[in-house]
Amino acid sequence: MNIVDGLIMYLGLVVLLTFHEFGHAWVALKCGDDTAKLQGRVSLNPIVHMDPIGTVLLPLIMIFTPVGRFLIGWAKPVPVNPYNLRNPISDDILVTMAGPGMNLLLAVALVALARVGILIRLPGMVDLCGLMAQLSLLLCFFNLIPIPPLDGSRVLRIVVGMSWEAYANFARFGFLAIILVLQIPPVRALLWTAVDNTFALLAFCFGLSVQ
Repeated sequence: MNIVDGLIMYLGLVVLLTFHEFGHAWVALKCGDDTAKLQGRVSLNPIVHMDPIGTVLLPLIMIFTPVGRFLIGWAKPVPVNPYNLRNPISDDILVTMAGPGMNLLLAVALVALARVGILIRLPGMVDLCGLMAQLSLLLCFFNLIPIPPLDGSRVLRIVVGMSWEAYANFARFGFLAIILVLQIPPVRALLWTAVDNTFALLAFCFGLSVQ
């Protein structure tokens, strides 16, 4: 990944992370919890969602070091008070999955835009939308890893009945665990297999060729 392409991907990453967190905050509000709204998180302003490590440091390190096609990150978790939710367990899962769900929807929209790019003969648009769609899918599947602050860990917390206090203690060291896990080649391979297969399916649905 050269520097220019890396910076373009980084800007795309910030936008996709912003929509991801907006999805969490918006669904939480619809489920009865206004905690995120009171903190200004029901917003498409990237600044309110940025995490110093997950949104800035880690992605930029990946851009300026030889990590191939791999670029990932996370934003500041949206605050949710489960006691405000109308259905605490089911709504908590719904709010948690809203982020990955938003990334999946964005991937569909981006592949659709790539199809438009083909129709109006703008190959640059096709390539950019395809790359952003794959990045959005990567964020979707990456966030399902059950390590705090990723969404998969919140679902796991609900499933095993872990208290918020215990989860918070574990989450303090989560970003270190994520960085270590990302160094494991089979983990990266599994993520990209999920991304590539899903992207191929979307491309097939919209009549795109996948190289």
